[in-house]
Amino acid sequence: MLRNTHGFSQEEIAEKIDISRQAYAKWESGATVPDIEKCKRLADIYGITIDSLIKTETIDGKESILPAPKGRNIWGSVTINERGQLVIPKAAREKFGLTGGQRLIVLSDDKEGIALVPAEIFEERMKKAMEWASSKSEE
Repeated sequence: MLRNTHGFSQEEIAEKIDISRQAYAKWESGATVPDIEKCKRLADIYGITIDSLIKTETIDGKESILPAPKGRNIWGSVTINERGQLVIPKAAREKFGLTGGQRLIVLSDDKEGIALVPAEIFEERMKKAMEWASSKSEE
């Protein structure tokens, strides 16, 4: 639940959008629904779109997942085959212009997981970082 994930109580959210805690509790239980203005305020509090607030996302028919913040995406789940390969969802490939044969750099963070970055973007940023570091060492 978004509210719990963000560490808010029902009373805190209700206060932020100028309604009673009881009215908010009815929204969460599904007894009533907020109007569009209140949906906008909720979406702003959580940093998501109204569309993400309304839709319930699931992965492989399992429990719902939280909506992604604005400018971020959840593309669903993928399965790694026996050879260690996976298929990036079509919508993600299209959004980022990824095509067959394109090189991707695989990055990781011990706590956050794995990220894929197009090689040309990674190499360009590394080049800039090296130039900056070089200019600092010359000072």
